[in-house]
Amino acid sequence: MKIPGHKKRIAVIGGGVSGLVSIKCCLEEGLEPVCFERTDDIGGLWRFQENPEEGRASIYKSVIINTSKEMMCFSDYPIPAHFPNFMHNSQVLEYFRMYAKDFDLLKYIRFKTTVCSVKKQPDFSTSGQWEVVTESEGEKEVTVFDGVMVCTGHHTNAHLPLESFPGIEKFKGQYFHSRDYKNPESFSGKRVIVIGIGNSGGDLAVEISHTAKQVFLSTRRGSWITNRVGDHGYPFDVLFFSRLKHFLRKIVGESLLNIYMESKMNQRFNHEMYGLKPKHRALNQHPTINDDLPNRIISGLVKVKGNVKEFTETAAIFEDGSREDNIDAVIFATGYTFAFPFLDDCIKVVKNKVSLYKKVFPTNLEKPTLAIIGLVQPLGATMPISELQGRWVTQVFKGLKTLPSQSEMIRDITKAQEKIDKRYLESQRHTIQTDFIDYTVELADLVGVRPNLLSLAFTDPKLALQLLLGPYTPIQYRLWGPGNWDGARKAILTIDERIRKPMMTREVESSGSMTSTLTMAWVMLAVVFFAIIITYF
Repeated sequence: MKIPGHKKRIAVIGGGVSGLVSIKCCLEEGLEPVCFERTDDIGGLWRFQENPEEGRASIYKSVIINTSKEMMCFSDYPIPAHFPNFMHNSQVLEYFRMYAKDFDLLKYIRFKTTVCSVKKQPDFSTSGQWEVVTESEGEKEVTVFDGVMVCTGHHTNAHLPLESFPGIEKFKGQYFHSRDYKNPESFSGKRVIVIGIGNSGGDLAVEISHTAKQVFLSTRRGSWITNRVGDHGYPFDVLFFSRLKHFLRKIVGESLLNIYMESKMNQRFNHEMYGLKPKHRALNQHPTINDDLPNRIISGLVKVKGNVKEFTETAAIFEDGSREDNIDAVIFATGYTFAFPFLDDCIKVVKNKVSLYKKVFPTNLEKPTLAIIGLVQPLGATMPISELQGRWVTQVFKGLKTLPSQSEMIRDITKAQEKIDKRYLESQRHTIQTDFIDYTVELADLVGVRPNLLSLAFTDPKLALQLLLGPYTPIQYRLWGPGNWDGARKAILTIDERIRKPMMTREVESSGSMTSTLTMAWVMLAVVFFAIIITYF
């Protein structure tokens, strides 16, 4: 029974990045969060441990994040200037610890507490409340919550399709999923096959090739390979994600854009010559980000092979008829599946697909008091998306925002799924795919924090120019609206300083030049022009 005027209690399941930001979003809206984390620490995926824990995401020791610090930061908490642009997993975790400490989030987390079940209260149709059963140190506890935010991620359950590889059961070497890989030392002098050319597969092939006798990278489709370092040494995502470029990409169309992107990637190295060229176009698959793979291939330390047809006791036979003998180890970098075993049939996952309005809310509930946070696979950073989702969800929980009818939500889900199906290859990897800019714009509109570029072009042209031409920073969503931050403008205008800071460790003579007044005038006109187009078309 709800008490009028009581502060709504929200259960947050998971203490990773999505869980932390959900706690903060609850506090910003005057809600009372209680976070349940099954381990003894925060960080989720980004907390490295030598021994993988059941039911918890796991990474290898050398993991470096694929999104740069300016694109992945929380919107009101820029990553310190001295941190590298692409951070090692230990630095990512350090940033999360700083965030949790500075916003005093840890006191809302119950560690070593497992969520056993989440069920509707008998009066759910009127109260929207949930009965949450948790277990800690052998003791079970039942608590009623007004809302639930599920932040368990999608890198927990290893997908190991052994049935697709006949003979693996008689293979005498070791084989395991990439989730269980930690470091390359144990592969010294061995012949190793890595199956899968996603980011993990590429990373493992490169790293193991430093100690192994030979590494074979097996791929069914091939992949387009891009790298972290973009033009002029800037992070690739800082250059790729900007308002103007996004607008121009929409005008140019997918076909021409594919030609441009493939040409750009082939300038670095010829994908056909390296055996990596896929049949699909660049935009039809989530790209693989790897700076070192072509170097290992040209050195002969990694050899690209097709799909494995079958295994023998000591060999792998490939679909093209070729064979590699004396194989010592096989690593399956074949992705992950996700599920919500603690939910009371509220959300059904079928072939790694789930039906959620705006990738957040299930449509079959009488009250919108259950939300999934961070269940997305963007070409870009997940952290800003989780944050915007959390800001929207807590507004809905508080009653500040409402959802459309069930039929409208289902139509929206169908439309979004058709768009994804049309663009991407049918693959388990693409079931939760989303476009970073389009989706964050959509969420920002729902939250009420999307910047008005047309207005800024006249009131603050310097900031407008940065928002149009510069990186598509998450900080822009703190300029105004609910939860605005006084430091947002300065943080946006100093992005370039923070990008350059960690690399400029030696004093060199500057070659910078002043921009002419005439050029600036033309640029201002361009800002107004594009602002009008972006705003009204």
